[in-house]
Amino acid sequence: MLGEKDIGKKLAGEQAANEVQDGMKVGLGSGSTVYWMVKRLGERVQQGLKVEGIPSSNQTEQWAKEFGVPLTDFSQVDYLDVTIDGADEVDENLNLIKGGGGALFREKVIAEAAKKFVIIVDQSKVVTQLGAYPLPVEVLPFGWEMAAKSIEALGCAWKLRRRNNEIFVTDNGNYILDCDFGMIPNPEELHKQLKMIVGVVETGLFANMADKVIIGGQETTKTIEA
Repeated sequence: MLGEKDIGKKLAGEQAANEVQDGMKVGLGSGSTVYWMVKRLGERVQQGLKVEGIPSSNQTEQWAKEFGVPLTDFSQVDYLDVTIDGADEVDENLNLIKGGGGALFREKVIAEAAKKFVIIVDQSKVVTQLGAYPLPVEVLPFGWEMAAKSIEALGCAWKLRRRNNEIFVTDNGNYILDCDFGMIPNPEELHKQLKMIVGVVETGLFANMADKVIIGGQETTKTIEA
């Protein structure tokens, strides 16, 4: 039986999948809400929908294959019609924190490549201002300690992400620093400051990028458009 958050995730994911039209090239994000979107998209493919997807993580690629969603890559397509992805936080201006699953770099690539960027979340991810969730910052393994010192100088406490007592490694072979900046009043400015640091590959701040957010509740969904 699904819990309260899972019901919201399922409703949001399924609604987003139903927005995909025949012939579209779709960016497939990452995370537990995206699972429901990919599953529903696979059902629509079995019913005759023609789509091609580009996954943002190895996990999403496995789901797409499991549910029968045809895949392509950027050697074959120049753009995506829509990218559908989850988020760890969404503020009232539709700025995002992403990267809790560790796929933030590829997620940003497919977001930038899309004509439309749709976010799917349950109600618990909606906040007034970003920052309660630690900001993931992907860094190169070589000299990551130097990058961490520069990030700390911007006013945060950081932790090197670990999983099963080992350093977490992204699908790109990099490390992630989970950075606690407290509340983030200007996500775009902080993103720019972090990107200037040598060794920073990408940040989990997605500022002024989302076109639509679908929020799943217990019985229905709510949609907010930029």
